[in-house]
Amino acid sequence: MKPWVRVLVLGCMLLLVSRLAFAIDSEPPFTDPVLEHRYEHLLQEIRCLQCMDENIANSDAPLAADFRRQIHAMVGEGESDAQIKRYMVQRYGDFVLYKPPLQANTWFLWGGPFLLLLVALVVVTLVIRRRSRLADQEQSSR
Repeated sequence: MKPWVRVLVLGCMLLLVSRLAFAIDSEPPFTDPVLEHRYEHLLQEIRCLQCMDENIANSDAPLAADFRRQIHAMVGEGESDAQIKRYMVQRYGDFVLYKPPLQANTWFLWGGPFLLLLVALVVVTLVIRRRSRLADQEQSSR
């Protein structure tokens, strides 16, 4: 292997490792394993509003780091999971939760996939019926 290829591969590997280093939580872990488990669980349930597709546990965005610090402080102060989620929803809306509650303004979010499936089934049924009618007409005209 040529030396410049090795340097390029090594440089790419270092970039990948450095990305992981920035995602490390700066807050010290809780001494109580129950609090640490609650904290980790909350980080998995809250969406990074900057990344949109990652939870704040896996995001290296500055906003996610702020969320982690804020949640760490709230867990340390003894607030319940429901209180923390309520606070986040009040400030950032239902989108901040990976599992938004079923309420009037989220019906389409929960029902949308089923509605699309129903529309697809209707379209497939209509196409199959139309093709079978066309096939019957072709055979009867012969």
